[in-house]
Amino acid sequence: MFTGIVTDIGTVRTLAPRNDVRRLTIQSAYDPATIELGASIACSGVCLTVVATGADSFDVEAAPETLAVTTAGDWREGRRLNLERAMKIGDELGGHIVQGHVDGVATVADREDLGETTRFTFEAPAELARFIAPKGSVALEGTSLTVNEVDGARFTCLLIPHTLAHTAWANVQPGDRVNIEVDMMARYAARLAEFR
Repeated sequence: MFTGIVTDIGTVRTLAPRNDVRRLTIQSAYDPATIELGASIACSGVCLTVVATGADSFDVEAAPETLAVTTAGDWREGRRLNLERAMKIGDELGGHIVQGHVDGVATVADREDLGETTRFTFEAPAELARFIAPKGSVALEGTSLTVNEVDGARFTCLLIPHTLAHTAWANVQPGDRVNIEVDMMARYAARLAEFR
């Protein structure tokens, strides 16, 4: 489980196919001595398992389903990733509960720089749009964001200067694909409503 509060920006150092998975080495400021093998780290919203560590990096493997459903299949060397380590009991829950189970890929429809803040407009996959509500939470690229406005499958989020400076969002442009995980509570509420 995660909170959607990004704690480091990692960089894909290498990618290597291994049978049907892709192994990635991700450079990070995390102290490798504190990362145990088998630990979960959210990489731009995708929960991946650490299989090795280096002096300033960790290795993860992305399975075929992950490569097909998320943007991980698009990642190349040099790609910057929002990173978050799994939360521990007692940690501050600054964002919202995020599982790292990406639901799909949204597209950046527009970016409007408004001085210090930036408004992004996203186009969600049609099957996920019903889970997105004004003032609700959504995880995009592993970042907990508040939804501002919703119009069909399109919705907007306003990013503050801190978010732009401490995540990989600064270079995101219209046309880019981003991982989306809808709010878990919205998903369960919709499922329960099916049985009324």
